[in-house]
Parts: sequence; structure tokens; C-alpha cells
Amino acid sequence: MGRPPIIRIDGKLYPISGEGKMTASGIEEAARAVLNDEQWERLKREKQIDFSIDLAEKARFRSNVYFQKGCLGAAFRMIPTKIKTLEELNLPPMLYDFTKTSQGFVLVTGPCGHGKSTTLAALIDYINRTRQDHIITIEDPIEYLFDPDMCIIDQREILQDALNFPSALRAVFREDADVVMVGEMRDVETISTAITAAETGHLIFATLHTNDAAQTVDRIVDVFPAHQQNQIRMQLAQSLLGIVSQRLVNRIGGGRVPAVEILINNNATANLIREGKSHQINLVIETSKEQGMISINHSLSDLVKQGIISLEEAEVYSPNKDELKILMR
Repeated sequence: MGRPPIIRIDGKLYPISGEGKMTASGIEEAARAVLNDEQWERLKREKQIDFSIDLAEKARFRSNVYFQKGCLGAAFRMIPTKIKTLEELNLPPMLYDFTKTSQGFVLVTGPCGHGKSTTLAALIDYINRTRQDHIITIEDPIEYLFDPDMCIIDQREILQDALNFPSALRAVFREDADVVMVGEMRDVETISTAITAAETGHLIFATLHTNDAAQTVDRIVDVFPAHQQNQIRMQLAQSLLGIVSQRLVNRIGGGRVPAVEILINNNATANLIREGKSHQINLVIETSKEQGMISINHSLSDLVKQGIISLEEAEVYSPNKDELKILMR
């Protein structure tokens, strides 16, 4: 409020030139125009709301309206109408291997705004074009819209099509689903049901807001009570296919490119998960490059060596700058 609209480009904020300052009444009028009556009442009751906007197939936005200092604010993130392939996203094609099995658990992790939903959409659309399955997505709100090809695709939005993530995920057992995409795993019940679904013949894709594979394993285990954690480690070691952790890094010359860490659940990884030694997972990644694994530092150093990103930019996202410098020699 009191400023012109702001747009984020390549992670940085810029005021939109030529636009006047936003007023409290102007923001409220704009919010009222994009919310239906039910959503407006929920916003007043819960003080924030997530929803999506589809502008006649010309543009799509994931949106959030919220209160701040007693007035309304809003954030709109544009969702491309075209779903890109892994190749177009500059992601390793070996990620397609996660789509070629009948069951298991695949996690895409990283901070907010670093392309997790876009990567999941590429994987789901690849399944859509190469397999004959029933795909169900559970999202809050629905982001990418899939055009069914060889698959049947049902997209369920929380509160519109299902009450919550746990109930929607439990329902897939009765909905003849083969592949399930969970937009976000937010609670212990959702995580537990997702792991069970992966064990019982479903291919599950989901996201978590974690920084790397080791932290992801710890986050999943730690949400459970202490007396259940050993059992969860056993289930996760058996059902996990892999973890992809990614960052969007600024390119030289503009735009962004993903740097990725890839963990594949081989025998060594499964043993570490079962034994509660997730802190050693990074060592497995470092020593298993021939299997397709890669650490975030190796991914960053490769991008620097290819002249795609600067060393300074790589250091911003490196978990270990000393190691990165050694890799750059």
C-alpha cells in the first residue's frame, strides 16, 4: 500500500513503471473482483486465502490474498500455460527414470519459488504422454493444467474438490489411481498416507520445503512420534525412489537455470535411512555419480564451468563454499 504494483523478475523485485501508487481501497476492490462470494467470506474469516485464476486460457496465476496492518495485500505468481519438458527446463533427463516404475515415492524439494511445481509438472506430463494410467493430482490450489493424452488425469483442489490433503490422499485407494501427485506434504497424516500408498502399488510424487536429501529424510522421520520413527525409517527405505532438491540460479545475461541435487535410493541409501544415519547420505551422493546422482555443489560447479552462471552466484547457493572452490580448480 502506498507503492506502485511490484513485479518479481529473476528473483528480484521491481516497481511497474507507469503505474500509480496502490491504495487500500484499490487493493480491496481488485481482490473483490477476483474472489467469489465463498472465497471472500473465507478471506475475512481466515485472514488469508490461496486460489488460482485462469484468464480465458491466456494466463494462469497462483494467488494469495492476505491481511497486513489491517489492510489487504496480494501476491500473484504466473503459471505458464505450456508444460515444459525436462530438456526445456535444463534438468537432467535421467529424472525420467523415476516415471518408469509402477510404484514408489519421489520427492522434489527446495525453497519456495524455485521450480518444484514446474519439475513435477514435467514428470507428470511425461507419464501422461508415455503410459496408459490413471493420474490424480491433489493441489492447493491447482497450478498447471494437464491435457489428458494417453492417461486419464483428475485434478483435485483442496476445499473445492476435497476437504483436505489427508482425506483426498486416502481416497486414491478407492479411485483406481496409478500415479498420484501431492502438491505439498504439510502434516504427519499426509506423509504417512503417502508412504503407505507408495508401498501398496502407487507411484507417488510430492514436494517438501527442505534444502537437501539428508534434511528431507530427517524432516519426514521427525514429524512422527518417537515410538513410530523406526517403523517410518523402514517404510521410507523400502518405498523411496529418489529425492530431487533444486535451486533456480541467475544466469549470466538474464534468466534463471536450475542447479540440482539428485539422490537415488540404492542399497547404500536404504541402509543409511534404516539405520538413522541420514547425515551420511551426502557421501553416497558424492560417490555414486555413475548411477546418476549429483550433489548441489557439483551441479553449481558444472554450471560455472559451462559459463552459464558466475562463481559469485554459485557461492550464494552453495551449502559448502570451500568444497565448491575445490571443485572449481
